[in-house]
Amino acid sequence: MQIQTGIITISDRASKGLYDDLGGPALKQVADGYGWQVIADALVPDEKREIQRAIRELIAKGCELILTTGGTGVALRDVTPEAVREIAVRELPGFGEVMRAESMKITKNAILSRNLAAVVERALVICLPGKPNGAVECLSFVVGAIPHCVEVLQEVPTSC
Repeated sequence: MQIQTGIITISDRASKGLYDDLGGPALKQVADGYGWQVIADALVPDEKREIQRAIRELIAKGCELILTTGGTGVALRDVTPEAVREIAVRELPGFGEVMRAESMKITKNAILSRNLAAVVERALVICLPGKPNGAVECLSFVVGAIPHCVEVLQEVPTSC
């Protein structure tokens, strides 16, 4: 299934040009490998309004799946989960549960992760860690459920 995908890197330092965005390109490479079409991307600071604006802009461009990287830790500036929850139609807790459970097999610090997935409008938004390897690994743990979820969200409701 060709999924129209958007990628958002959330990082204060990368958005200021203080270091290169490595998470976004890592997710683009793996998304290409899954056969998804990355049609848009964004780089924003850890600010709720900027994160929400970027998600809405990518949805307006036709993204059915949005992958975010960054802002899911415990630092006070990490606000990605809060930003997404404020605009979500519903949260899909199984995604975060699986990502944390599988990540715990790799690092004990996975318990600190606040990864999640939610539906915003009719798009699936998956919030991944900021470290490129962590983002790619976490996505791999849930990739099997993504095509069906996107397909269901894109279905046109039928009337009775």
